[in-house]
Amino acid sequence: MGQASRIALISLGSNAHHLQSDLASIIQKGSIAVAKKFDDAEALTSRLYATPAYPPGIGPDFVNAALTVRTELSPAEILESLHQIEASFGRVRTVRWGPRILDLDLLGVSDLILPDAATFAAWMTLSAENQTQKWPEQLILPHPRLQDRAFVLVPLAEIAPDWMHPVLGRTVLEMRDALPTADLDQIVPLVL
Repeated sequence: MGQASRIALISLGSNAHHLQSDLASIIQKGSIAVAKKFDDAEALTSRLYATPAYPPGIGPDFVNAALTVRTELSPAEILESLHQIEASFGRVRTVRWGPRILDLDLLGVSDLILPDAATFAAWMTLSAENQTQKWPEQLILPHPRLQDRAFVLVPLAEIAPDWMHPVLGRTVLEMRDALPTADLDQIVPLVL
C-alpha cells in the first residue's frame, strides 16, 4: 500500500530563453510537464507574473507562477522528479542563483517539516550574506524563505491561499499580506 496522497506546492520561474521560446511559454510548458509527471489532472496553476530578478542584479527579470499537485511520492522523489523536468528543459546548474531556463522549487509538502524543526530554523534564519555562500545538502521543507518572497507568495495565494505554514502557523494569504507593499507592487500579472 502506498503513502497517503499529499499536496506539493511548487514555484516555477524562468529568466533565460531557450530554443526560441519566450519565458511565458517556458513556464506554461513547465507546468504541463509537472502535472503530467505527477499524473495529476486536477493540478492547479496560477496566472503568470512578471517579477524582478532575485537576488537583485543576478540577471534578467523573471516570469513566475505557482503550481499544486497531489502525489503519493516522498518529498525526495518529488524533488528528483522536478530536477528531471528542469534538465529536460535544458537547465544546467552551474552558478547559484544564475539565469535559469526553468526553475522548479519545492516549497512545501502538506504539513511536513524536513529534516526537523531545528534544521529548518537554522536555514530560515541564515543571514542574506551567508545565503549566497551556503546551501543545504539536504531537502529543507517548507522552503526556508518562502515567507519572504513576493514572487512566490503572490502566485501561490491564487491556488493555495489557505495552506498553513507548519512552522510559522500563518496561511499563504497572511504571509503575502505581511510583505511590504513595495515588494508586492513589483509582481505584475502577465496578460497573454
